[in-house]
Amino acid sequence: MAITAHNASQFMRRICTAAPIMPVLVIKDANTATDLGLALLRGGLPILEVTLRTPAALDAIKVMSDLPGVTVGAGTVLNAKDAEAAKDAGAQFAVAPGATDNLIEACTALDLPLLPGAVTASEAMQLLDHGFDFMKFFPAETSGGAAALKALAGPLPQIAFCPTGGITAQNATQYLALPNVICAGGSWIAPASLVEQKNWGAIQQLAADAAQMPSSKI
Repeated sequence: MAITAHNASQFMRRICTAAPIMPVLVIKDANTATDLGLALLRGGLPILEVTLRTPAALDAIKVMSDLPGVTVGAGTVLNAKDAEAAKDAGAQFAVAPGATDNLIEACTALDLPLLPGAVTASEAMQLLDHGFDFMKFFPAETSGGAAALKALAGPLPQIAFCPTGGITAQNATQYLALPNVICAGGSWIAPASLVEQKNWGAIQQLAADAAQMPSSKI
């Protein structure tokens, strides 16, 4: 039986309580995937999103999906082709910046849990009609930030969010303090400069700092 939107949201809610931050990774060289994944895991961040923005992304997902203790998903999943490729690579979930009926249908057919994106009340309500009650809020900072999410909690208390887009070590706690935020996604934990330098110790420390961010939902 294909996964339902409700079951997908329940799965995503459950795994996202593992840590307050989900690293959003843009991987240019799949040969770095093992060391990068282990550094993030050892720092306390086991749920990883590898964005499909580079030619190396699918190979990186394949590598990370074999790391014990790591749950890796594909980000920037835009259509059925992306969803199929992510599933074949071993992704355990998909993350989208928005949502379309075709993408939802594809992920349902593939049994691939989807974290769809919404940024307005209408978009959130449409996804709620589909059965989703956990969504990505993107792009967070340029769409009103924590204040916008706080406002959405009033009329839509049944919906929880994972904000991404402009989240930093400095503002993440503002989001995590909100009642409708389970976790936040951020790229600051694995900056390209540190990955290129293979400075896994520094990345592990950034992950450890992020893992200690206060959240009532973790």
